[in-house]
Amino acid sequence: MTKKIKIVEVGPRDGLQNEKSFVATEDKLEFIRLLSETGLSTIEVTSFVRPDKIPQMKDAANLYPQVLKFTQEKGIATPCLVPNLKGLEVAKELGVTEISMFTATSSTFNQKNINATIEEAHARQIEVAKAALNEGMKVRGYLSTVFGCPYEKDIEDKDILDGIQRLLDLGCYEISLGDTIGVANPDQVKRITKLIAKNFDLKQMAMHFHDTEGMALANIYASLEEGIEVFDSSAAGLGGCPYAKGASGNVATDDVVNLLHKLGYETGVDMDKLHDASSFIISKIGHTAPSKFFQAYKGRK
Repeated sequence: MTKKIKIVEVGPRDGLQNEKSFVATEDKLEFIRLLSETGLSTIEVTSFVRPDKIPQMKDAANLYPQVLKFTQEKGIATPCLVPNLKGLEVAKELGVTEISMFTATSSTFNQKNINATIEEAHARQIEVAKAALNEGMKVRGYLSTVFGCPYEKDIEDKDILDGIQRLLDLGCYEISLGDTIGVANPDQVKRITKLIAKNFDLKQMAMHFHDTEGMALANIYASLEEGIEVFDSSAAGLGGCPYAKGASGNVATDDVVNLLHKLGYETGVDMDKLHDASSFIISKIGHTAPSKFFQAYKGRK
């Protein structure tokens, strides 16, 4: 049997949140609709955060109910990032059934990112996660700076394991391990994945690579060899890396699916339809796609 690999599409949230010009709600909606036609089983839709902090997500309450009209019937999971109880209350009222929560391995990163220590943030997250689980919501965790930090550089193994344990203690069903600044290399990925496998169930882990240094696909290949079966990615490679000036951000879903299909893995994703979704959003944001396969595929059509 062909091994199935799950893709978590993060373009509508993680990909668009760094765009300087606001992407119209109707364009986000059409982008997500096109993604919903591709065969993707999970599409991270938006985040319920303060509009002054992330203006691109200010339409979350308007966007999400419209998304449900075409994702619910297809059984597509539509998680949303929720940082606090206020955001959770809004999400609950709108019918959100899965939320995402963030923490980091690096204390300095956490302090600069959300102005709280890891311990302070965790105390708040306990309340949010407990309330979400009580409502029957699923909770997915993001662990940032697993492979390197823009401030502390190298990360201790203990900090990685402690970060994973904190998220599991919250009740997260899956943890996305983030190469936040895109500095990981395949040997490092293999070593850290082996370390995690000795302490936790790899079936609860996902990888979230950035392509800052062009290493994301090599790191995905290394992860596959160690048994990882879930990867986050962003259509057309949407998303910058705010800690590496001028760098590309999330690895492109187009590139990841191409790699997996050529290696004989099954993703359930239709490449033609994915290209349609990527083409649409690229036409709306006013710059080219960093995805290599997107450009190659475009040239062949």
